This record gives sequence, C-alpha cells and structure tokens, in this order.
Amino acid sequence: MPTSNSIPLYNCQTVDTEQIPLIGINEFGRIVIEGVKAGKRIASYFAVPAGAKGFRLFAVLADDNAGLLFVLSTEVSEKYPSLTPYCPQAHLFEREIAEQWSITPQGHPWLKPVRFHNSYIADNASQKEPPMPSVMDFFKVEGDEIHDVAVGPVHAGIIEPGHFRFQCFGEHVLNLEISLGYQHRGIERAMIGGPDKRSINYMQTAAGDTTTGHTTAYCQLMESLSGCTVSPRAQTLRGIAMELERLANHSGDLGALAGDIGYLPTSSFCGRIRGDFLNMTALICGSRFGRGLVEPGGTGFDMGPQDCDILTGKLTGALKDVNVAAKLLWNTSSVLARLEETGAVKPELCRELGLVGVAARACGIEIDNRYNFPAGIYRFAQVPISSWHTGDVFARAYVRWLEIQRSVEFIRSQIENMPQGKISARVKPPLPGKFCVSMVEGWRGEICHVGMTAPDGRFSHYKIVDPSFHNWTGLAMALRDQQISDFPLCNKSFNLSYCGYDL
Repeated sequence: MPTSNSIPLYNCQTVDTEQIPLIGINEFGRIVIEGVKAGKRIASYFAVPAGAKGFRLFAVLADDNAGLLFVLSTEVSEKYPSLTPYCPQAHLFEREIAEQWSITPQGHPWLKPVRFHNSYIADNASQKEPPMPSVMDFFKVEGDEIHDVAVGPVHAGIIEPGHFRFQCFGEHVLNLEISLGYQHRGIERAMIGGPDKRSINYMQTAAGDTTTGHTTAYCQLMESLSGCTVSPRAQTLRGIAMELERLANHSGDLGALAGDIGYLPTSSFCGRIRGDFLNMTALICGSRFGRGLVEPGGTGFDMGPQDCDILTGKLTGALKDVNVAAKLLWNTSSVLARLEETGAVKPELCRELGLVGVAARACGIEIDNRYNFPAGIYRFAQVPISSWHTGDVFARAYVRWLEIQRSVEFIRSQIENMPQGKISARVKPPLPGKFCVSMVEGWRGEICHVGMTAPDGRFSHYKIVDPSFHNWTGLAMALRDQQISDFPLCNKSFNLSYCGYDL
C-alpha cells in the first residue's frame, strides 16, 4: 500500500498512476536525498507534462537490500530546487530533464546539454537549428602549463562518436569531461502512442550489443501492463539468451583489454571466443545478436533436444578456451602490473555516483538485479553475485571472468532442467492509466524501463535508463590523477555504450 510520500513496488509490478503519491517539491527532494544517503539508488528520474505549463517529476528509488522500488512524484513549473548539490546521482537526470522540457533545476552546479536537441515542448516552426553536439563550455583548470587534450568525436577504427576533453599537467590528468549526444535517435519519444509494430524494433536496437537485455525489459513491462503470464519454458529460454549475451560481451572485453596493453595471446583468443558465443545465440534464433528471440508473451524460437546437446557441447569448449585465455592474464606479471591500481574508483565514490553493474561490483558493491530484483527465470534460479574489492581495471576484468564461469554454469543447469510447454502467450493491449517499472541485469548492469499508459491504453510516456547513463561519470572519475595514456585501458574496462546513453 502507498505511504504518504511514496509507493513501494516490486520489479515488474503494475499500479494505477493515480496511486503514486504527489507531494510538495521540498518533501520530494528531502525523501530522495535522505533515501540515497540511507543506501537507496536513483534508478530513474524523469518529467512528464501535466496540465498547462506544468510538469510532474517522477523518481524511482531502488532499495537493493529490500528488493523494493519506491516511487514518488511532485509537480513543478519552469523551475525547481536542484537535488544535485546534495545528491550527485541526480546530476545527469536533472540535466536531461532541463534539456527535454526547459525546466531549470536551480542551483545545479554544471547545467549543460546531455544530447543537444531542442526542447520537446517548443514550437518547432519557430526554433532555430538544434544545438551542435559538444558546442558548449567545458570545465577549465587554470594554471601555468595546464593544457587541454581533445579526443574525438571521430576515433580511429570503427567506433561510435564521443568527445573526451582532458585537462592535463604534462601527462597527468587533472580532469576528464565527457560529451556525448552524437547518436541521439529519439527512441523514447518514438515509443509514445505505442505499442505498435515498431516498438519491439526500437527496443532491439536501443543498444545493439544489449539486444536481449533491453528487449527483455520491454517485454516484461508489456506483460505486466497487460496481465500476461509467460510460460516457464519461455522464461528459461530468455535466461539462456541473457547469459549468452553476457558471455559474448565479457569474453570480448577481456580480449580488448589485453589488446590495449599489447598482450596478443589473450587478445587473439578472446576475439575468436566472443564469436563462438555469438554463434551460440544464432544457433537458437538465427541472429548472432538475438534479434527476434525475445518477444512479448514469450520467445519467437524454441530449442529442441538436438539444439540443447549442441549448445552444451559448444559451451564446454568455449569455457575451456576462455579460462585458458584469462589465466594467461592473471599469471603474467607484466599484465598485472598494467592492470592493478590503474583507474581505481573507491567504494564511497561508487555509491555516491550510483554506479551499477560490473563497475559497481568491481568496487566491492554487491548489487545485481538477478539477485536483488529478480524477474523471470531468475526468481527460481539465482546466479551468485561476482565481485572484487579494488575498484581498478584489474577488478573490472576479474569480475567479468568470474561472471563468465557462473553464466556458463547457469545455462548448463537451465538446459538440463528445461521445462516443457509452450513458448508464447497472447499479449492483450496494455491496461489504461497504469505505471510499471521493469528492470533486468544486462551485461553492463542495470537496465530500467518505465512505462506509463494513457486512458486509451497507449504509452503516454516511456523512459529508458541504460547502465551507461549511470556509469559514464564513473569513467571520468577513474581517470583523475592517472596518466593520459591510461585512458584507452580505463575506457575499455568500463566499455560503456554511446547509443544506449543517447536514446
């Protein structure tokens, strides 16, 4: 039941939007700030138009220990007191809200664009051209011999665009500021008025290397909003697909980290092994990235006994290979010398910034939505949390290796105990006037989708938070007091998504 200031929800629980408490802005700020200080996290924070020149702010606080989400809201007009000076987790959310709706969070210490587009409420006919990405003031460090180093947005090789501005004293990095926004596609806005035939395609391409993660979050939300029950067999197949996506990306990252320090054996091995895991997903659905596999109501593809035997055999071989490749890293002193104590993030800073996923677990913060907010098959088959305590590049690499082993064990177990039954169920249109939060643990970390329906059952608002949105600031902090030559290594150890941030 709702309290006077917030309503507690389980992951994928649907409630009437009217049930969400509407409180004053001062009380709203106090609850968010005190909640984060007490150990909760901001999972989502966004604005929705409400009446003439008014907006309703929604905050979703995640309590990892209790496995509960607390939702609260307030109404504002053109300005409101910023939470950021007292709660750094809010800083990007408030910049995003300001850009999208022309609402000013007064007192925000560094209010600037996030994705460089015109306000959603503006009269497009009267507006000038949208602002150009990265055309803004950057943080400056004053002093003799302090210089800027600008990297990107055009990078060597095939890579997404992003601009990185370093303030350095010689090779020593004093500050890194990251400016993205080059990949903005307007996916959240395109979801309004849905669901329709295009909605599933938007989800599959929100972040191409996380097709299964984002699509699963969307499908869970759709099923909750419509009251659809997914069969145990379909839930199992989804879990297998989620872990295969994790395996492909983690093994690829280990190889990329090895490549960044010039250690070619592991780099070469893992580049091939990543392809092996991608091909296992293709074995199920024909797409190496899992497109078409997860759909509302279940899955679009099944696995027969022969498919299960082939997948089990391929998993055994791939795990053997990736363990050999990883142990080359851990047993080579020159490799460890490069990874250890590079780009370290302290646990206190990790909590303050609200980092998630591998980045958080590498700081010793044991949060994992498969355990804290389980949905689908993870309610019945838990995966142990893999963590390390040093917060450096080594920790982020080592956590990936631990998760690879546990993901393979999980998939084997699910194949051995595959339930019988159908793989799909009919999904009715969403119920009107509802609010739902759907979270999954993608391979990078927490993926959070929030859906709200209008009186006609169509989406009135859709909010996506990719784990990269939380973690880009963590990368900036990891570079402080490092050598600028450490940037490629630190960047790859986080391996964040540009397009997942630029929704």
